[in-house]
Amino acid sequence: MAKTAEKNRKARVEELRKAQVAAERRRTMLVVGAAVVAVLVLTGIVFKVVRDAQAEKDPANVGVAVAAASCDPATNDPVTASGVHVGPQTDKPNVTRVAYKTVPPTSGEHFVSPEYPARAFYSTTDRPAMETLVHNLEHGYTVVWYTSATPQAQIDQLKKLSDLARAMPQTSGKFIVSAWDDSYGKFPAGKTIGASHWGANTGHRLLCGSVSGAAIKSFVTSYPSTDAPEPNGQ
Repeated sequence: MAKTAEKNRKARVEELRKAQVAAERRRTMLVVGAAVVAVLVLTGIVFKVVRDAQAEKDPANVGVAVAAASCDPATNDPVTASGVHVGPQTDKPNVTRVAYKTVPPTSGEHFVSPEYPARAFYSTTDRPAMETLVHNLEHGYTVVWYTSATPQAQIDQLKKLSDLARAMPQTSGKFIVSAWDDSYGKFPAGKTIGASHWGANTGHRLLCGSVSGAAIKSFVTSYPSTDAPEPNGQ
């Protein structure tokens, strides 16, 4: 009897020990599982934050998609008057205005000094002279223009885009958004946004009906600041 009772006691103790081990194993698995879930959730949050931050800095995410912007194909314009200065301090001091061959211009005679240091965005009240900005084009700038018909919401988008595009390696910081002066010619019907680039051998224009950061990013990528008559100019 005593031996049987002792045997039964030891069996119960062993059962309790096994139950405790199993319970501890389950608790460990729950803790590990919770930790894994927490890591996965945190990783997902960090990834989303990083992805959203990257998207926020991408000019392509400003405005509408290319397909919705009513953009014409980029032009290939003959370029003229590289290094030809007019106005004060030149042999043509009486020239205060140049009649450019394209709207917007992609080359031509220009004033002695470019806009420097240039801001990223200009309105109708503080925009530099057209002849000044054409000199910026000669130095590799891309100038994006908006007309008097551009809605204010899109002008606000261009303000944001001007800073983002300057951070692109293709621009080397040479990117300006400026209000267009209608006295230099009207944009084609339905077009309120234009971009100009003076390449080393060819000028390029992009004309769109709406702001499309994706279209402008593609334009800048195709025609970088290094493609210019004087790419080392300020």
